[in-house]
Amino acid sequence: MRILLVEDDPMIGDAIQGALKDASYTTDWVQDGLVALAALENQHYDLVLLDLGLPGKDGLGVLNSVRGQNNPVPLLIITARDNLDDRLRGLDGGADDYLLKPFEMAELLARMRAVLRRHNGNASSRLDNGIVSLDLVSKEASTEQYPDVLLSSREFALLQALLIRPGAILSRSELEDRLYGWGNEVESNAVEYLIHALRRKLGNHVIKNVRGMGWMVSKNV
Repeated sequence: MRILLVEDDPMIGDAIQGALKDASYTTDWVQDGLVALAALENQHYDLVLLDLGLPGKDGLGVLNSVRGQNNPVPLLIITARDNLDDRLRGLDGGADDYLLKPFEMAELLARMRAVLRRHNGNASSRLDNGIVSLDLVSKEASTEQYPDVLLSSREFALLQALLIRPGAILSRSELEDRLYGWGNEVESNAVEYLIHALRRKLGNHVIKNVRGMGWMVSKNV
């Protein structure tokens, strides 16, 4: 899952990026509102973390531009602005949540999961298609034959990308996009290696190969 972090404070940005990496999120970090808009025009993101006090273009201006282009990307404001007017402008302007600094990283991650669940129409902290279940908090996957299997960060990210859209075929480039951020070298055959590892841990039937197109998990059964 790929996150756009828009934060101009180097210390805060570095801390958040590190926490997101530990939580198995691929993160692109920008420090300018105009750069954030350019990134959103050229890259698919699963969620945006948006500070308000930004150079180039203020965070509320970024929010207005994003929603004005009918971009439905989930967006969570992270800011030290605690006055009611800014909170109302953010939420009424289309933000999915508003988190005040300073905050604990555990709360940020929980808020992110809640926003993503709402956007994906899933009230649970698990993704489940009836064949495999993925716990978004513990990063454990379960099948009937193999319960409570702990996954590596990239195994988790790949399986999550497939389970968010059961029945949809994701190509190699789409899966690589979820696994690698800017500046990360894409490892040769990484997708095939991760799928092989997941099948070994959870069973060959969990992920289907669609020849010449990509991979998928079945729709809910």
